[in-house]
Amino acid sequence: MEKVRNIIKPKPNPQQLLRDWQRKLRQECRNIERQIRDIQREERNVQKAIRDAAKRNDMVSAKALAKEIVRSRRTVNRLYENKAQMNSISMHLGESVAIARTVGHLSKSAEVMKLVNNLMKAPEVAVTMQEFSKEMTKAGVIEEFVDDALDNALDSEDIEEETEEEVDKVLTAIAGETAAQFPEAVRKEKMKQPVQAAPEEEEAIAEGVDDEEELEEIRARLAKVRS
Repeated sequence: MEKVRNIIKPKPNPQQLLRDWQRKLRQECRNIERQIRDIQREERNVQKAIRDAAKRNDMVSAKALAKEIVRSRRTVNRLYENKAQMNSISMHLGESVAIARTVGHLSKSAEVMKLVNNLMKAPEVAVTMQEFSKEMTKAGVIEEFVDDALDNALDSEDIEEETEEEVDKVLTAIAGETAAQFPEAVRKEKMKQPVQAAPEEEEAIAEGVDDEEELEEIRARLAKVRS
């Protein structure tokens, strides 16, 4: 019965497909904008926590929180890139429909395929773009992907490490004069300490704040809005 319905049901024309895809892309762009606002709102809370740590001369906690801000800002940069690429997809799809009016069907677009492939590697939109690619593959706009782009995206989030220079700049910019000597002080303190295992490092960071749960709560909130 379903096969009969599929035969009877008229296939959407290129203009209908374009409107549906562009609507979905606009919705995804709005989701990205909302996520960016959430991240930036949480960053303001972290900045206050860094200033409080600076007043206590708590360098360990301040540096740990500065690393979280570096990660969040990288996520925001990626989200802006994702949004720009989605807008490019919408533009190229419009061009494809214009061509379809002449030839009578949608043709493959190498540029759209490249952009979709890039977005499938972006952790923040990978799952959504996988579904989107299936629809465009079915319509003949792009070819079917045979690589493991989605798996790579989900497994590679936040693999970059924060550099000392990035963290020091965040500390100085946020804490101002209070943290003017933070970079050098942190480096000296680090040189005095032996190399510690990851669990011990986490314990040291937690001891640097008034309440261990406070630091974990801040990290959890940032991780949630970045995901």
